[in-house]
Amino acid sequence: MKTETKRPRGRPRVLDRDQALEAALQLFWRRGYEGTSVAELTAAMGVTPPSLYAAFGSKDALYREALDRYGASHGAFTRRALAEEPTARAAIERILRDAVSVYCAGPQPRGCMLATGALTCSPEHQEVAADLARRRLAGIAALRARFDRAMAEGELAPATDTAALAAYYGAVIQGISIQARDGVPRKVLQAVARAALEGWPGPTGAPA
Repeated sequence: MKTETKRPRGRPRVLDRDQALEAALQLFWRRGYEGTSVAELTAAMGVTPPSLYAAFGSKDALYREALDRYGASHGAFTRRALAEEPTARAAIERILRDAVSVYCAGPQPRGCMLATGALTCSPEHQEVAADLARRRLAGIAALRARFDRAMAEGELAPATDTAALAAYYGAVIQGISIQARDGVPRKVLQAVARAALEGWPGPTGAPA
């Protein structure tokens, strides 16, 4: 009678959650939400599907965590500029410069994860698109809050339409993102940023 020898079982791999999340972020950033499959995520993260679901709950939840991480790392340049620069104009100048730098980085420019992640979605993923829209609008609201402060401090004219000004610069930043993904050269986007800054209204309402 043969005695079956059991093979010792290897120690299960411990998930490095931080590393796995960054891998997922990079994949979502390049391909968008619907363009990224669970199979591709598990391959990039070095985990099995059960491990992915145990750690993150679902693909949707993983995507939201990836967006949070993007906002706190690669996409944090807007928040830093608004908090650190002494004037609103200096903040916008820095944001535009950093946007070109971040969105054009890498051998394949990725643009902004918030702007390109899911502009359109199938009906079952509409909440993903709605979440991205909320995040983009929150960014514009942060610009407006800084412009309101600039108006109160006399940097902008009292009658400045800060909502329109914030929407304008938000549109420029998102446009830079889309054109970066389309392969528009960095120097062209830098010229776009300079042109947008030339329209900055001064304390009298005329371009500064």
